[in-house]
Amino acid sequence: MHLTAPATRRTGIRDTDGMAVASFVLGLLGLLVFNVFLGPVAITLASIALWRGTRRRGRALLGLGLGVADLLVLVAFMQADNTVSWSF
Repeated sequence: MHLTAPATRRTGIRDTDGMAVASFVLGLLGLLVFNVFLGPVAITLASIALWRGTRRRGRALLGLGLGVADLLVLVAFMQADNTVSWSF
């Protein structure tokens, strides 16, 4: 009978670091395009990464802030144009 040892490697922390970086990139990109979609995605990814204890806490916090900024930019443009969407 051959038994294998349990995995000792933590792959989850690498996933959360990736989520933190992705939230930052999507939040930054959301300032330019698709902020109605990318803002909430950045907020969600950053929140999950922070909750799981990412080592890239600063990136996750920036992603969270940029996601909120995406939504604030959307609201500002909607108020200025009196429409539900905005364009350049």
